Amino acid sequence: MVALLSSWPWDNLGVYKYLLYGPLVAKVIYSSAWEQGKADQWCLHILILCALRGSIHQLWSSFHNMLFLTRRRRVLSDGVDFKQIDEEWDWDNFLILQSFIGALVYYSFLPIRKLPLWDPKGAIVALLLHVGISEPLFYWVHRAFHTGYLFTRYHSFHHSIPVPQSFTAGYGTPLEHLFLCVVMGVPILGACLLGTGSAGLVYGYVLLFDFLRCMGHSNVEVLPHGLFEALPFLRHLIYTPTYHSLHHTEKNSNFCLFMPLFDVWGGTTNSKSWELHKEINEGKNDEVPDFVFLAHVVDVSSSIHVPFICRTFGSMPYSFKPFLLVIWPAAFLTMLVMWAWSKTFLVSFYKLRGRLHQIWAVPRYGFQYFLPFARDGINDQIELAILRADKMDVKVLSLAALNKNEALNGGGTLFVSKHQHLKVRVVHGATSKLGRAIALYLCRKRIRVLMLTLSAERFQKIQKEAPPECQHYLVQVTKYQAAQSCKTWIVGKWLSPWEQTWAPPGTQFHQFVVPPIIGFRRDCTYGKLAAMRLPQDVQGLGMCEYTMDRGVVHACHAGGVVHFLEGWTHHEVGAIDVDRIDVVWRAALKHGLTPA
Repeated sequence: MVALLSSWPWDNLGVYKYLLYGPLVAKVIYSSAWEQGKADQWCLHILILCALRGSIHQLWSSFHNMLFLTRRRRVLSDGVDFKQIDEEWDWDNFLILQSFIGALVYYSFLPIRKLPLWDPKGAIVALLLHVGISEPLFYWVHRAFHTGYLFTRYHSFHHSIPVPQSFTAGYGTPLEHLFLCVVMGVPILGACLLGTGSAGLVYGYVLLFDFLRCMGHSNVEVLPHGLFEALPFLRHLIYTPTYHSLHHTEKNSNFCLFMPLFDVWGGTTNSKSWELHKEINEGKNDEVPDFVFLAHVVDVSSSIHVPFICRTFGSMPYSFKPFLLVIWPAAFLTMLVMWAWSKTFLVSFYKLRGRLHQIWAVPRYGFQYFLPFARDGINDQIELAILRADKMDVKVLSLAALNKNEALNGGGTLFVSKHQHLKVRVVHGATSKLGRAIALYLCRKRIRVLMLTLSAERFQKIQKEAPPECQHYLVQVTKYQAAQSCKTWIVGKWLSPWEQTWAPPGTQFHQFVVPPIIGFRRDCTYGKLAAMRLPQDVQGLGMCEYTMDRGVVHACHAGGVVHFLEGWTHHEVGAIDVDRIDVVWRAALKHGLTPA
């Protein structure tokens, strides 16, 4: 039997739960339109507060996921996986509950009907009530929530989250958030009933309360250890993310709201709190990756598809959404800034067989790779990333899509030739001349291939690479019309709607072009970019790779993973060795990678 107040009444409403704000919105509209200057503004204030509170949680989440800034100060080194993201999907349920309670309290207590904008006395009163009532109340009730029935039926959900983040602060049961309403309400209502309340106090206290809760759950240490060494008494007045993370991992200590003083009085301070805080500040929790996938940005819209912009959006395959239009100008300006001043940065990571795999991004967008004057700068970025990985003792670095473009750097040969003593193995997974390898591989299987190329010299060169008895399976064509009866098209360059019309009905378009072609034909099917699903024992993976499904990575990423897992010690750059295609394929399947 489900315990009372252990689940949200609007759990099954999905996005329609936001319609529950409807009465507040209706009241704001009605007041503005018909009350003629006597509009009741507190429903508007409640809605604004909800938006600001949600923004605080989102901004802390963005900060946590800016791994290029925070990786050395993360308390728990594990990644946030898809399971945790799904668990916390409705983290903002508590805002709906507390907006209703706020409206109810406002209409029930006359002293808060007409509050001044600001009264400095209210801040002092609220501080005294917070320290004297809210802090000890939270401490003792929180300890109670860690016992028996209350923990099993209620608080265990909050502690089921493996890696605390700001959204974890909002993830709890209705009973817990009703209790938090009391904790938050005591200082505010107390100040109002004593005649010192103000609108500024309501905003300030509520937002500061959320800010500190998000900080404690952020999993990134933001308070310097030197501050506590210089002013030891601060250890008792303000908790840290490290302090609260110990509460989440060990569950039997550090119960305070914001002030460790009450753990001292209750005898529940974790003895490792301050030594661990010092270690985190010194960056001792940092790890060196064994494998790096060097990605790049596709376009302005997809640049938003990263965890530090929106963790929820990044955890789903990329698709254009209307809300992107609102932030597109900011993303465009960011693109210009990155073009002018930026370097390769860490985007995401996961662990496979206990080894750390990281995804770095070259701060360049797809169109920039086709600008002649931008090529040297892009190669410089890639080269610096390779040298950085080499200095860090990374085992394998895999180049993504355009980063190993044949016209850009010869499929990575430029870097290997220039730096012949690299310890890191550079892998392309598949170069931009993938069409050549596919054509040769298929003709060896005695499958007839129509190769579209205007260069007879290039065709003949590729044809001579095939065994003599298979060469007649390769046929040169110069126009798309030649494939009017061919229902399998393997596409390595972007096709316009007109060019696609030459394919017969029922054609399957297999593609390895970035960005992928747009599916204009309803009577044809369009495959996604070549990809593999990572093994099931992958840990901490919480970001989708562009349009790929969860747990699926591009072929060039998968190729690098196989290279690392096999322990191969050669570079894999330049033209694809057709003889090794089956070798790599069998190795991928052996290690648990499967076709997607």
